[in-house]
Amino acid sequence: MSDFWIYFNIGLKHVLNLFAYDHVLFLLALTVPYEFKSWKRILILISLFTLGHTMALMLSVFNIVTVKANIVEFLIPITILITALYNIIVSGKSSKKDSISFVGIITVFFGIIHGLGFSNYFNSILSGKPTDKLLPLFEFAIGIEAAQIIVVLAALLLAYMTQTLFKFSKRDWTLTISAFIVGVVIPMILQNEIWQK
Repeated sequence: MSDFWIYFNIGLKHVLNLFAYDHVLFLLALTVPYEFKSWKRILILISLFTLGHTMALMLSVFNIVTVKANIVEFLIPITILITALYNIIVSGKSSKKDSISFVGIITVFFGIIHGLGFSNYFNSILSGKPTDKLLPLFEFAIGIEAAQIIVVLAALLLAYMTQTLFKFSKRDWTLTISAFIVGVVIPMILQNEIWQK
């Protein structure tokens, strides 16, 4: 059971890390258009993100996929930027009760990209055959899911308080936070070492 807590905590800290806030920014961008009453949809989306993240780690553990770290570190803020820009484009549109399939597929794909960003570190902390790494991988995934739920609950609570106390409309809240996220990730993209070559 102690091994479970080790990998569970690694998963928690992977998300709840102030120095690696890209995961939190993505979750914020994913969550900002929603309210508490959409909790099932949000839970599906963050679970799909975890699924993509875990799939990427599995592909890496079995040496099926390897991607250069600098490319993934460039793509991660791109996924955040796309999500935030999508929020800005569709904000206030009335037909947002559509199926989850499009956003879900994109969320899985973005989860794969984020998972590849962590794969080198994950493989470095585990030794043994690929099959020996499966149980720690799933324990890690449970930690990620728990941390994501914490972040999403905090984001929804902040949205509720802001919209209730300060009379922000849902649309204004979505636009403000999405624009903030765009402002944070553009420098991350421009300062990436991929441009130095």
